[in-house]
Amino acid sequence: MDTQQERLSRLNQELLSEKNICSSRGVLTTFPVSMKSPLRLKGLGLVVCRQGSFQFSLNQADFHAKAGDTLFIPEDAAFRILQESEDLEVYILVYQIEPIRDIIGNSVASMYMYSQLTPELSCVWPTGEESEFIKYMSLLDNVLQMEENTFSLYEKKLLLLALTYRICSIYNRKLISAGEEAVGRKNEIFIRLIQLIEKYYMQERGVEFYADKLCLSPKYLSAVSKSICGYTVQELVFKAIIRKSISLLKNTQKDIQEISNEFGFPNASYFGTFFKKQMGMSPQQYRKNL
Repeated sequence: MDTQQERLSRLNQELLSEKNICSSRGVLTTFPVSMKSPLRLKGLGLVVCRQGSFQFSLNQADFHAKAGDTLFIPEDAAFRILQESEDLEVYILVYQIEPIRDIIGNSVASMYMYSQLTPELSCVWPTGEESEFIKYMSLLDNVLQMEENTFSLYEKKLLLLALTYRICSIYNRKLISAGEEAVGRKNEIFIRLIQLIEKYYMQERGVEFYADKLCLSPKYLSAVSKSICGYTVQELVFKAIIRKSISLLKNTQKDIQEISNEFGFPNASYFGTFFKKQMGMSPQQYRKNL
């Protein structure tokens, strides 16, 4: 059985090498060295504090976490541990969304990211589901110790998928209940907008369509979207299209024309121009660079 120092060293190396899954594999009484220096985490982070407390910096803002709290870290965040108590006990998991993006759905992947941009929503609080998070981590740890094969790979993906849905469910509740009634109403509209985009983005790109579905004016819906996440409705739709396009380019053998047809573009050239404007390279170049 690994000692705590061995697990600490392994986690440190996993974070530095940006592995798809970085796990503490149990409780730790200190953070790895890499987290005590400025570190940009390549994945979603989850830290459950079972005992003690710690202070940290997240995207240039300072926070404090204590026993019973869960810290949620968004993708590609600038993170650093500033201080930790002597009686600290934490569970740590950092995992990348990309390996499960093809099955997770755009709305779920987006919810976690956009919720971090909501100023009234904290990144750390007692969710009441800390024991459930620890169970998920334990199940993942068991799979990570198995010999890698087709079945263990799928089990790992399904566990990450279930955990991500659990996190997004918590954020969904938190977003709706956050702040005053007017703020909560805007968050609710935004969540419904993300759900509609997930359902219709392959056919509908205009703000008028989504505004009509929500019985709102296009101007008001755009203002709500911009105020919460910094993006217009159309930009959110475009991001959904790009995420799906990347998944198709990476995980299928479909040619550019077939992918273009899926999104209803007039032709492959039109889709190629759209993709290049968003990504800075053509779909062919992107696939070649994989």
